[in-house]
Amino acid sequence: MTDFASLLVPDRGKKAHAIHLVDKTSFETWVKGRPAGDRALLKAHRFDGKTGFAFVILPHGSDEFEVVSAVADAKSLSPWCLAKLAERLPEGSYRLAEGEPGQAALGWLLAQHRFDPYRSKKDEAETGPRVLVTGEPARIEPTVRLAEATALVRDLVNTPALDLGPAELEKAARELAERTGAEIRITAGDELETGYPLITAVGGAATRERAPRLIELEWGDAKNPRIAVIGKGVCFDSGGLDLKPASGMRLMKKDMGGAAHAMALAGLIIGERLPVRLHLLITAVENAVSGSAVRPGDIVRSRQGLNVEIDNTDAEGRLILADALAKAGESKPELIVDFATLTGAARVALGPDLPALFSNDDCLAEDILSEGKTIVDPAWRMPIWEAYDEMLKSDIADLVNASNSPMAGAVVAAMFLKRFVPADTAWAHFDTYAWRDSAKPGRPKGGEALGLRAVFAALAKRYDRT
Repeated sequence: MTDFASLLVPDRGKKAHAIHLVDKTSFETWVKGRPAGDRALLKAHRFDGKTGFAFVILPHGSDEFEVVSAVADAKSLSPWCLAKLAERLPEGSYRLAEGEPGQAALGWLLAQHRFDPYRSKKDEAETGPRVLVTGEPARIEPTVRLAEATALVRDLVNTPALDLGPAELEKAARELAERTGAEIRITAGDELETGYPLITAVGGAATRERAPRLIELEWGDAKNPRIAVIGKGVCFDSGGLDLKPASGMRLMKKDMGGAAHAMALAGLIIGERLPVRLHLLITAVENAVSGSAVRPGDIVRSRQGLNVEIDNTDAEGRLILADALAKAGESKPELIVDFATLTGAARVALGPDLPALFSNDDCLAEDILSEGKTIVDPAWRMPIWEAYDEMLKSDIADLVNASNSPMAGAVVAAMFLKRFVPADTAWAHFDTYAWRDSAKPGRPKGGEALGLRAVFAALAKRYDRT
């Protein structure tokens, strides 16, 4: 992974090129104070302080130069306002001429991360590292952790399913446990079949090498409040016997995006050493097709005891999450958060940038939404609409896993999950895309962390060590 710590360093008088950030309000005042040569150069570039300009280099000698860039708001910097500079400036060290980068340092770091293990020829146009100097040394380590967590999500989601199956998710979890001292437990084989029948049913068609498993990590003092973080880890989703069309299957390597988010969040919680007892659960399966695949019309008894009729084998994510939610609830956590690339309906409703947030707790939901707005990691709350519970009725079992109606797909999926959440436990469910269809500065096309930073900020606020 990118050495983010080397790209954000404390200001100890290090020589660095100045970056001037201006906006349409401040530009006129700023430019009047510049030398005549700078004003002429800016005029030649038709630079007027409005967004759309990546930057203009103002030379002052053979190796000396300054940079001016237009941003939307020079006083309130977004996480991404320095990202294009970090992508395109010459190799070297830089510092803001006024103020500190704050959360914009995150975009500076992530703009220099590349997922290129499958490129035989690297980008020849790419220059060396661009280092940002900051006068806020206390913010360096937390920012680096956020960048590492985001990059972890991106890298896991981007990795092809050929190289990332349930075993590889387990390996990533083991590396996290070894690095942090967390306890790890893997449930597979006969024990999985006995204890987690829904996970077994979904992953039962895969080859032995890609057999299903439940991955659990525990960390923290048992005396602290217990929280559970759950991630859907469908390493590839063919749709099962209700086979997806080619267009719907193309990106299904990303169907383990929920697991990637959950693992990254666990790393952040441990890195910040929040005073909690963390229980991480990753449901790692491949939804394949074979003679042992679960069939439409089959009925599977869940870990919780409810009998689930399989209406659609492509609604598999909620099945494996149900067993994980039941397991998490047995330890009586005060809070559960799950991440899943669960429904196309959420994307139809909210598009690719906004993960759908469902919650049975108004305070928890508001904390996540508020923190997400502050740090520009937005989500949108969707309703848990009790009237739609009737869409899950089965003629012969306790419930079905999917509705025959094309309406309210994301809501119905959340209603299914709610059946497996303890009534007195605060719960937040993210139906996230985990993908970016087109590139933006600092945010390349491909795997993406959506909602990760918002949840972590809300948890850090709730379990503030001070």
